[in-house]
Amino acid sequence: MKVFYCENCKHQVFFQNTVCQYCSTVLGFQLNMNQMGSFAKIDTQTWRSLNPEDPHLYYRPCYNYSTHQSCNWVIPADQDQLYCESCQLTHTIPDLSIEKNLQYWRHIESAKRYFLYLTKQLDIFPKPKKDEHDRLGLQFNFLMPYEDQPVMTGHVNGVITLNASEADIVIRVKTRLDMAENYRTLLGHFRHESGHYYFDLMQHFFPEWLEEFREHFGDERQDYAQALEAYYENGPAKNWSDFYVSRYACAHPWEDWAETWAHYLHMMDTLDTAYHAGLKMQGQHTIDPDINFKEPPLLSHDFEQTLSNWFALTYILNALNRSMGQEDAYPFTLSGIVLSKLHFIHRSLLDIHQRIIHAR
Repeated sequence: MKVFYCENCKHQVFFQNTVCQYCSTVLGFQLNMNQMGSFAKIDTQTWRSLNPEDPHLYYRPCYNYSTHQSCNWVIPADQDQLYCESCQLTHTIPDLSIEKNLQYWRHIESAKRYFLYLTKQLDIFPKPKKDEHDRLGLQFNFLMPYEDQPVMTGHVNGVITLNASEADIVIRVKTRLDMAENYRTLLGHFRHESGHYYFDLMQHFFPEWLEEFREHFGDERQDYAQALEAYYENGPAKNWSDFYVSRYACAHPWEDWAETWAHYLHMMDTLDTAYHAGLKMQGQHTIDPDINFKEPPLLSHDFEQTLSNWFALTYILNALNRSMGQEDAYPFTLSGIVLSKLHFIHRSLLDIHQRIIHAR
């Protein structure tokens, strides 16, 4: 993620901020500008941009920004929209008359915006789903489970459903331990489930892509329900880490893709943050890893160098966490086969990016 600054006082601000902590200037994310905007309030619904280069002088806050404080994105005043590009994707939310649901929803929307930020940088920002027959758009349903009505997180035909109770850290950690996972976050759910959505899009627009997909991930036409049943009954293969990024990736080629896709997005967002922060590292010894960004990591042409930077970054991240008495920030080991899958995802996105550029 980029480093953002307040236009008024020039201090650093962050993606989730609504007010500059140094000068109290109102802030809001501008998707059209890809930046945290700084604004002077004319009234509650009219904000003037303090950026002299901004092509839109006036903005208004998203409805969920001004009404529920669950968003911090803004909309150009000349656009006839009540909700920002992020909130337009949300279809169903929990009952907000219950206080904890409001808090859960805010956490979920925050994670969704982090997910969407990266899709914008990769030129794959989703369009809202028009209706139940629209399989190219995307829709989010955030549902609270009840004793007689459980909620399964998942994706079907452009609809991503998320169990909103996982916004409760206690519930999420318990689930992670119960399922023997070494990583489980709200942001991770968005990235994993989006893998299923983007798989559908890619096979729709680029059917030739499936041939190489099957070389890396296997034949997705095998029965999904039977594969999941076998996985939950027998568990992963003992040597799963030689072939997969996670245990669950063993279940079916779709899940292998979604898990690897999510991992790729984790890598790219973290590396992008390190790049924009100007992070560099030189090893103390000849065999120590270095961090040396020769180009931006997103859609890089030298993915081997990007991976080299990733290994160096995770090495120091884990060492820093251990120094603080925390668990490893990056509890994964990537085999050669997993790295080849990540290469395939990177090439696919680079190809999509080039096609979009040529189409503009």
